[in-house]
Amino acid sequence: MGATGATGNALLHSLLALGAPVRALTRTPHKPIPGLAGAHRPPLEVQYVDATDPRSLRTAFEGASQLFLAMANSPAQVELETRVIDIAAGSGVEHIVKISAPAAEPDSPVAVSRGHHAVEEHLRTLGMNHTVLYPYAFMQNLLRLAPAVAQGAILGAMGEAPCNYIDCRDIGDVAAAALTRSDIAGGAYTLTGPEAVSHRELARRISTLTGRQVRYVDLTPDELRDNLIHRAHLPAWLAAHVTEIQQLAVARPETPTGAVSCILGRPPRTLDAFLHENRDHFRR
Repeated sequence: MGATGATGNALLHSLLALGAPVRALTRTPHKPIPGLAGAHRPPLEVQYVDATDPRSLRTAFEGASQLFLAMANSPAQVELETRVIDIAAGSGVEHIVKISAPAAEPDSPVAVSRGHHAVEEHLRTLGMNHTVLYPYAFMQNLLRLAPAVAQGAILGAMGEAPCNYIDCRDIGDVAAAALTRSDIAGGAYTLTGPEAVSHRELARRISTLTGRQVRYVDLTPDELRDNLIHRAHLPAWLAAHVTEIQQLAVARPETPTGAVSCILGRPPRTLDAFLHENRDHFRR
C-alpha cells in the first residue's frame, strides 16, 4: 500500500530491481507511478484500493501472501490501518511489514507514535507474522524546505539537538529485504542514516551547497506550532505533530543505529550525498 508515497514508491523500485512479483496499490491507478517509465508490465500489477472501502481492500489482497503497510499520518490512521490489517488477515495475507515511528509507545509524547503503538498491539493480538520498521526523519522531506531556503531561514524548535535522517530508498531496500528474506522477517528495526545533524548544521550545509546564506531560527514550541498553522497553513493536528517530534528529539537525543548496514551489508546513504543530488532543487 502507498505505492506513490515516499517509502512505498522506494520499496516498489527495490522489489522490481529484485525481480519480485508485486502489486502496487494506489487510489489513482490511472496516473503514472513516480519513477516508472512506460507501461506497467510483469512482475508489476497496479490496482485501485481505498482504505475506507472494504470491498476494494479484499479485491486488492486476493492472492497476496505479504503486505507492505505504509499510510499517511492522519487522525484516522489507527482506524484505517486496523481495518486494513483485519481484511488482509481474512484474505490470506500471512506477513505484514508495517512502517511505524520512533517512540511508538502507549505513553509517547507524540500522538502519532501512540497511534502506531496501538496498531502494533493489534498485530500482536491477532498473532499475525509481522515486521516493524521504525524510520527516523526522511531526507526526502527536506525538499519541502526549498521555499524557506529561498528566504534564507530554516525555522524549528530543536535548539542544538541532532536529528537522525534517512533516505527513503534505504527504507525501501530494508522493507524489500523483510519481504524476501526469512532472516529479516518478523523483526523490529530502528532505521537511520549514518549521522545525526542539528538544524543549525543542516542550514550550514545547505548554505555551502547553494552559495546562499541560510540560517537556522530557533523558536519556542508554541511559536513553531503557530507559524506552521498560520503561515505554512498546516492543519492543527499536523502542526502539533511536527512540533512534538522536534521536542522529542530535544528530550531524547538522537543517535544513528547500525540496522541498515547490518541488514543490507552496505552503509546507508549520507545526508551530504542526498543534498548534493538535489542541489538544483535548493537553488531555485
